[in-house]
Amino acid sequence: MESLTEKKLKALELMANRLREDVITMVSHAGSGHVGGPLGMADIITAFYFHILQHDPHNPNWEGRDRLILSNGHICPVQYAALAHAGYFPVEELKTLRQLGSRLQGHPHRGSLPGIETTSGPLGSGISQAIGIALAGKMDKKKWRTYCLTSDGEHQEGNTWEAIMFAGKNNLNNLTVIVDRNNIQIDGFTEHIMPLEPLRSKYEAFNWHVLEINGHNFEEIAAAVAEARAIYEKPTVIIAHTIPGKGVSFMENDYLWHSKAFGPGDAERAMAELRTIKAKIKVGYE
Repeated sequence: MESLTEKKLKALELMANRLREDVITMVSHAGSGHVGGPLGMADIITAFYFHILQHDPHNPNWEGRDRLILSNGHICPVQYAALAHAGYFPVEELKTLRQLGSRLQGHPHRGSLPGIETTSGPLGSGISQAIGIALAGKMDKKKWRTYCLTSDGEHQEGNTWEAIMFAGKNNLNNLTVIVDRNNIQIDGFTEHIMPLEPLRSKYEAFNWHVLEINGHNFEEIAAAVAEARAIYEKPTVIIAHTIPGKGVSFMENDYLWHSKAFGPGDAERAMAELRTIKAKIKVGYE
């Protein structure tokens, strides 16, 4: 992994902001879709596709690639945007989100779009899928790594904890799970609906190495992934504290924006805020 210079940090911040703009454009054009999660995970998605992952957009099935599994498939608009800007398919195709016959459906489908490793939608199954892939990699003595992005709400699913137990028992040190700890789900706040805390202690009890970071800080994201690579005796989970709706003030920390149709002027207001952020990023590095 290359070092994070000021120039690279600026590039990552600008890309994350661009992905947020794309999410607003895509969901607004589609007339439906998820916004809060994609905006909140834009920094982590950016860090992976433009700094961390070993991958080749020109050869999506390259055997040596790292595998990125998106468990919370409803946040796929931000993954689609990252894949497009990374060169997997034309950026212009992003506006086909959720259209009949589009490769960009409301939840990702393996085989329909290059760069998508698994089909996701039913929450709670992604860690199990990632474990199967990581276990295969270890059995075949491969050097590539498996990463799984998952939501905190999915940890209310029983099969998630079965998977966590299995990975800890089998010392899957080539697996890193990133939890989007944004504290919301479709019906409200996680700690009101089904409390998850103490989340860190639960993972540690199942033999995981646990890290906690600010999910909007690129240096913390990169450092946590680097540390995970150095852990040889157990899998690693990175609990990434994020703000749902990040970058758009009237969406931030509002669980109703988990999935909500835009009202009149909402998209325009959101884009105006993101353009202001972009200008500040550019000024901050000049």
